[in-house]
Amino acid sequence: MIGERIDLGAESAIEGTAFTDGSRVAVIGGGPAGSLFAYFLLDMADRVDLRLEVDIFEPRLFAQPGPAGCNMCGGIISETLVQNLATDGVFLSSEVVQRGIDSYVLHTDVGSVRIATPNDEMRIGAVHRGGGPRDVTEPRWESFDHHLLSIAVERGAKVIHARVDEVGRLDGRPTIKVHGGEPQAYDLAVIATGVNTSLLKSLEGLGIGYVRPKITKTLIREYFLGAEEIERSLGTSMHVFLLNLPRLEFAAVIPKGDYATMCLLGEDIDNALADTFAVAPEVRAVMPPGWDPEVRSCQCLPHINVHGVEKPYAERVVFIGDSGVTRLYKDGIGAAYRTAKAAARTAIFEGVSERAFRDHFLPVCRSIQSDNRIGAYAFVLTRVAQRLRILRRAILTIALDEQRPGRRPRLSGVLWDIFSGSAPYGDIFKRMFDPALALRGILALPSVVIATVRGSVVPLATRPGSQEVTS
Repeated sequence: MIGERIDLGAESAIEGTAFTDGSRVAVIGGGPAGSLFAYFLLDMADRVDLRLEVDIFEPRLFAQPGPAGCNMCGGIISETLVQNLATDGVFLSSEVVQRGIDSYVLHTDVGSVRIATPNDEMRIGAVHRGGGPRDVTEPRWESFDHHLLSIAVERGAKVIHARVDEVGRLDGRPTIKVHGGEPQAYDLAVIATGVNTSLLKSLEGLGIGYVRPKITKTLIREYFLGAEEIERSLGTSMHVFLLNLPRLEFAAVIPKGDYATMCLLGEDIDNALADTFAVAPEVRAVMPPGWDPEVRSCQCLPHINVHGVEKPYAERVVFIGDSGVTRLYKDGIGAAYRTAKAAARTAIFEGVSERAFRDHFLPVCRSIQSDNRIGAYAFVLTRVAQRLRILRRAILTIALDEQRPGRRPRLSGVLWDIFSGSAPYGDIFKRMFDPALALRGILALPSVVIATVRGSVVPLATRPGSQEVTS
């Protein structure tokens, strides 16, 4: 474990696949997965008096605004991840976290409700993965990915700003070739590229049993509003929308420093769907007066991993983060943290053989995959709610009642964890079928039916920081 010195015994790894002083490690991708792996690896190596050479291959410059530094992500850091990082000595300063999120506001066609952070703690962070949208002229915040990469460098990693063209094998060891260079041999290759790269396709032909993860598309737009306008309109809440729009699984507007990030998840996401969402009255109601959805600072349509790989490892090769296994739809950075730490611990204490990764790294990946299967059922229920107006009203009515003092936030807690990804899907799914929650739904049914027949709407109180929702 990090924080204590451990002796690395002679039988900690299979002969020939254990690190020795001077062993070389290549990390392809300097995003959260790659940077955290390098950080953990070097920290653990230091505690067992082992000297390693770690090269991180990352062509992007995360401190730069626009596409040159962008890592194509909505940029929400769950409170669970914030706590885990702090425990491991990685702290996020106010220069990295652009806005603390203290609540979620759920918007539907039948009304809205504000759900506060559990225990009223402001622990969720809104960040930019790169230097910000392309129209940033004077950066006021530090890129999240640049921050993590800098921490890895402080531990002793070296960053090589070059794109890897080819991963091969020579005498049983992986080789890395960058554009215009010669292949270089390493004792371990860590693939942390994400899924928006052609490199993964070439790795399928390497003969190591790797098959790329199943992917879908998301859409991210950045709108410049200015800090004061964001404070007036969006406040310190992440705004989540449960709307009956075909192909839309999840939609949110996230306030940051001077920008609001619009994030859409679903099937066959495209500009037409994003334009339809942007002009929905529920969206316009939370954006500033006169906001023009056509005037945006940045947009990207990146792919995301929705079903991880069965074999995210091979002899002296391991896949972490999105290139291997990640959480379904939510908290991908948290999954990067888990897989990076598990891979680093395996490499230091068990070795870099296929057997070592199978026995000690794969169980972590399978745990994430198993939880994702439960999560898929939870999102089926979300899709049902999108299509049934009476169910949307029931959710709103119960969540609204739970905001009253003394009420136990059963449904509100479920919604919070679905939106933030802060809890395992298995735990969320179990709480969905809590008998006490079911009873609460039955008791609310008469008023829900009456309100649905009348077609009344529950409006959100006008102040972004308001604790109440009026009816």
